Parts: sequence; C-alpha cells; structure tokens
Amino acid sequence: MFGNGDGSRASVFRDEFELTVGQRQDHGVKLCPGLEMIERAAYKLHLLTGKGCALSLMVIEAQPDMPTVGIVTLYSSLLTFTLHVHPDRLDYADQVLGACVKKLSGKGKIEDNKATKQIVALLSAPLQKYNDIMTALKLSNYPRVMEYLDIPNTKVMATVIIQSIMKNGTRISTSEKVEALFELIKGLIKDSDGIPKDELDEDDFKEEQNSVARLIQMLYNDDAEEMFKIIDTVRKHILTGGPKRLPFTVPPLVFSSLKLVRQLQGQEENPFGDDASATPKKIFQLLNQTIETLSGVLAPELALQLYLQCAEAANDCDLEPVAYEFFTQAYILYEEEISDSRAQVTAIHLIIGTLQRMHVFGVENRDTLTHKATGYSAKLLKKPDQCRAVYACSHLFWVDDHDNIKDGERVLLCLKRALRIANAAQQMANAARGSTGSVMLFIEILNKYLYFFEKGNLQITVAAIQGLIELIMNEIQSDATTSDPAADAFLASTMRYIEFQKQKGGTVGEKYEAIKVSHTG
Repeated sequence: MFGNGDGSRASVFRDEFELTVGQRQDHGVKLCPGLEMIERAAYKLHLLTGKGCALSLMVIEAQPDMPTVGIVTLYSSLLTFTLHVHPDRLDYADQVLGACVKKLSGKGKIEDNKATKQIVALLSAPLQKYNDIMTALKLSNYPRVMEYLDIPNTKVMATVIIQSIMKNGTRISTSEKVEALFELIKGLIKDSDGIPKDELDEDDFKEEQNSVARLIQMLYNDDAEEMFKIIDTVRKHILTGGPKRLPFTVPPLVFSSLKLVRQLQGQEENPFGDDASATPKKIFQLLNQTIETLSGVLAPELALQLYLQCAEAANDCDLEPVAYEFFTQAYILYEEEISDSRAQVTAIHLIIGTLQRMHVFGVENRDTLTHKATGYSAKLLKKPDQCRAVYACSHLFWVDDHDNIKDGERVLLCLKRALRIANAAQQMANAARGSTGSVMLFIEILNKYLYFFEKGNLQITVAAIQGLIELIMNEIQSDATTSDPAADAFLASTMRYIEFQKQKGGTVGEKYEAIKVSHTG
C-alpha cells in the first residue's frame, strides 16, 4: 500500500513519533497496554521494509479492545506521519481516514472529550499540511470522520476550516466545491437538535455567524453562470439556518448577488431563452424570494434596507418594473412591520435617499412612490422627526442631473409644510414646558431654502428667505425661546455663508445681494 521510505523520511517519522508520544503524555491519555509498543514496532518495520504505515493499519485493526481515545490518537499520529512522508499521495492519507472510520463504525457520536480532541487534531492535520481546504475536500473519508464528532466539536472543526480558508485566502470557485464545503461546516449553518437554543452563548453564536458571513463573501468565480450556481447553492444551505442565523447570512449573499448583477449589467440576454443562463432578472427574482425570509424572522428593518439596495441595482440595469417591485416590498414592510418610532425615522430617510437617486421611473410610478414617502414623513410620531423628513422630501422633486425632475412648486410646498410642522412643534413645546424650545428646525429649513435658491428654483424668492430670517431672529429674541448654543452657532455659520456668497460677485453675488443678513446679540 505505501511505498519505500528513505532516511530523511524515517527521520521525519522519528520526530513525529516522539512528539506524538509526548503529546499523549502531556494530555494524560492513558492507552491500552502495549499500544506504544505497537507504534514502536511499526516504526521499526518502516525503517526495515518501508511499509510501516500499512503494517500499522493492520496492527491497529487487529486490536478489538482498544479504547476509542487510543484508536483516534494512533490514527492521528499515523496520518501526520503519512502526510510528511507521502505528501503527494492523497490516497494514502484517505486510506488512513477510511481505516479510522471503519474502526469507529457502530460507536455513534464520540462523547469522550479526549477522544473528540484527537478527532479534531486528526481532521486538522491535512489543513495544516496543505494550507488548503480544497485538498482536504479531495479526501472522500474526511467528512465521514467528521460524522463522529459531537455537536460542539463539529462547530469547533467547522470554525477551524473557515479560519484556514481565511488565513490562506483559499479560492472556492465551483458550486460542487461549495456544496462539499457547506456540508462540512453545516454545524454552523443550521440548528442542531441536540442543543437547546437557550444554552447557546450569544457572543459565541455571533462570532460563528460572522465567520460564515465572511466566508460567503469570499466565494467567487469570474464566470457568471458558475457564480450564479454558487449563489444558488449557498442560498439552499443558509435558508435552513433558522431565524437567528438569517440576519447574519442573508446580507452577504445579497451583496454577492448584486455584485454579479453589476457584472452582467448591460449584457444582452440570451435570445434563445436558455433557462440555465444567469440574467439580472433571474438574480433579482432569487433575491426577492431570499430577502422575503427576513421579514418573517423579525428582521423587517434589515429586509427593507436590502430591498432598497436591490431597487438601486435594478435602477442601474434600467429595469423599472423590478425596481418598482422592490420599492413596493419596502413600503409594505414599512407599513406592516416597522412600528418602532426610531426605526421608522431611519427607514423613511433610507427610502427618501434611495428614491432621490432613482432615474428609471416614469412619471406615474415616481409620483406614486414620492407621494407615499411624503405621506409617511408627515405621520412620524414626533414633530421634529416629521419636520426633518418632510423637508428631506423636497429633494425628491428637484434632482440636479435630471432636467425632468425639477418641480420648483412642489419643492416650495414641502418646505412650507415643514415650516408649519416646525411652528406646531414650537407651540407644543410652549404648552408642555412653558418655553418654545430651540429654533434649530427653522435654521435647518432656512438652509434648504438657500440650497434650492442657489440651484435656480424660481419659487424660492429673496422675500421668502428674508421673511424666514426675520422669523428666526424674532424667535431668538423672544423670552419664551430656550437658549441653544448649537442653534446660535449654526445660524451664525449660515449668515457667514450668505455674506461669502455675496462677496463672490458675478451671477451668484447678484442673487445673494438682496438678502439682508442679521446677526444675533
């Protein structure tokens, strides 16, 4: 079975043998009587005949009463020796693993702690030798040995495998290899029946899932068809992960998929309609189904963010129906699943920001989505949040690089509505606390007026800006207004900006010349 060894290889084995015996003594492994004698005999036979490994396997197999820890320790020593002496003969290493499987057959999951540590050492040996999980995957008996690990040690071994991939930058570039790899690390990918969920350490769980997420991002193939198969394979595995894992594993899969979409962007679809071909539309369909799983596991905010990311990618591919569908799903989540007031504020600003960057929508679809966004903004719980969201919506009606999206009148309506909300916030503060609070909202709106004034919105007049400045100055001088150093600094900065624009001269200076700057105290 094994070929002849030379002197240097014998020297390697001598070192490995002595190290292995020392390790067993350090760990306090008590083997059956005569076990070390068997190893020494095998070593001598190897020196004499070059067949020490083969004879070792025969000797081990002939020991019916050897304890499990002894069996695994010997096979671990033998595998380490084999990898050093015959690094180019994976079939030899696989025979050692196969012999170990045969010897352990019928024993079920190994529960002895010392024995499981030796199995981890046995499985780690090929990774340490080749620094490449792909080589280990060529060993047909490798996953069969892993089956004997208990649940905690299955996770340990899966983590060792992922760490090896990360450390060595291993490229896993086919769906078949991904399938084999995910079978090996399934202990981290889906719930195990043997461990109650309340016994899982939260920090350990997060670290495990973050490592899986990093692994998903490393899977790549330049060929679009193969990459699509990899994505589909990963998706099949991670969707079995249960509600706690999906928020960790779905996002990296989504971003890998969007990377593929951008790679395919602009390519013509197969005119023959090949069902196997990867196209942006097919990938978006897969993404829609994948993200939907998050809304069912109490992660609606994350699902909404991913829907908007997909909408933006569909926009770049000029797929209006697809982009509209992703926005629709995001809106449904906002209405039905997101009830926390702070989460609503974050979500509405994400919606507004994404919608502002969309150019693919026709007039009807854009108006529908914009109307819904402004409606959501005005219904936020707190008046200041309402005000900021409403004035943010003004940007939906005026986009610099799109001449067909410059509706000055609707911009002004948004800003006036924001002013009314800011005024209502002042009145509510006065009724509740006896003071109107800060004028910060008014100053923020003033800056929006100045932005659109400078951009050439004819609805924003000097008179409107001047009136707003006077309103702010009156509020600041009122006894009912609460002192706010941040607001004072912001207003002073705004006034300096107006002065700076005046001094520029030319067209800009002429625009600002008529605005009279006021200074506080």
